[in-house]
Amino acid sequence: MRDQGGVVVNIASVGASVNPPGLGVYGASKAALVHLTQQLAVELAPGVRVNAVAPGVVRTALSRSLWEGREAAAGANTLLGRLGTVEEVATAVAYLVSDDAAWVTGETLVMDGGERLA
Repeated sequence: MRDQGGVVVNIASVGASVNPPGLGVYGASKAALVHLTQQLAVELAPGVRVNAVAPGVVRTALSRSLWEGREAAAGANTLLGRLGTVEEVATAVAYLVSDDAAWVTGETLVMDGGERLA
């Protein structure tokens, strides 16, 4: 990639910047991934762009225990009043790998429906 160029998009988590009880190791690993994203952006520029997306709660099998049976209540914790979708995260990744984001590197796009602000 260094010779021909390329794009890396890491999938982090809003857990990198919040501290829910019992998820410290998970949050620390995601914070490390955010840092690694920035470090790789420095080391691989200018030929390779490196970014990350950091979703909040998205309706996936992995996060099922956080929303199943109480999706409306879980979504109520966000400014937008709902959980995210896999498609929304995929759209953000598609943007970051596209030429539309040709001047974006070393960034982490938080996608949590405004939960951190609520």
